[in-house]
Amino acid sequence: MTDATDAPHVPVLLTSILAEVAPVSGVWLDGTFGAGGYARGLLDRGADLVIGVDRDPLAFEMAAAWAGEYDDRLRLVEGTFSELDALAGQPLDGVTLDLGVSSMQLDLAERGFSFMRDGPLDMRMGQAGVSAEDLVNDAPEALLADILYHYAEERAARRIAKAIVAERAKNRINSTLQLAGIIEGCLPRKKPGQSHPATRSFQAIRIAVNDEFGQLAEGLMAAERALRPGGKLAVVTFHSSEDRIVKRFMAERSSTGGGGSRYAPEAAEKTPAFTLTPRKAIAPDAEEIARNPRARSAKLRIATRTDAPAEAIDTARLGLPRVEVH
Repeated sequence: MTDATDAPHVPVLLTSILAEVAPVSGVWLDGTFGAGGYARGLLDRGADLVIGVDRDPLAFEMAAAWAGEYDDRLRLVEGTFSELDALAGQPLDGVTLDLGVSSMQLDLAERGFSFMRDGPLDMRMGQAGVSAEDLVNDAPEALLADILYHYAEERAARRIAKAIVAERAKNRINSTLQLAGIIEGCLPRKKPGQSHPATRSFQAIRIAVNDEFGQLAEGLMAAERALRPGGKLAVVTFHSSEDRIVKRFMAERSSTGGGGSRYAPEAAEKTPAFTLTPRKAIAPDAEEIARNPRARSAKLRIATRTDAPAEAIDTARLGLPRVEVH
């Protein structure tokens, strides 16, 4: 998931994706359409059709200026990638997911994602449902602390949650800079080179508002259902909690079972649903990071679908934080 930045949107690790999945052909689904960078890259490399899915109507408004260049090779669908198999309505040759908030969302103060710009405390990617303002002002202190700690590993979670509850007892918290100020007051002064003190807290609240971890787990399973044998699943993550979910999913669904030890029983043999191609995550090189600082924490994982039947997976096995928000 992306950090706040003023840089224009640049597709992270797009060159690596295109190199690893080449040759590009058939029907692809870009489950995080955003500014359209991955979709355009796939179309320019030879995809017959790209289905662009996004929960944010703004993405499609912005795409109107260029989408016509691809005629009927680009189909735009509003929805969440957790339902990508149903939204696609057909077998897929590839799925790409670039997780997190997009640069265009961060750049608009009125969307409430950025602690660098004053705006309403919103953070809803789909512009509907419970907002960050609702969560910050109505959630119990213990739940706020759990969100901050489990979703963003904020070590000062309890201190920040306590300060939020104390402040909202006096005045409703309804702006991004108001919340950022409360968080800053709980943490040591930022040192040169360090991220903004509110970075983790804003990330955690955004994840909670949009159920991003739950959406990710469901989206990975939906991709497994939608991909035809030989189809590619390419996922770009931006922080450790997301990458852990993707890594565990791919490890679980590429396993043949067996093994076992004196501490655990041997698992039944099974046909894996994916093979890992390559086996390890791909990181951006120094040149890409210099060109696009947003890429510095990114990891790309790619898996290739086999002909094994799709199966649901217990999300507890993926390490999803146990925080009951929705």
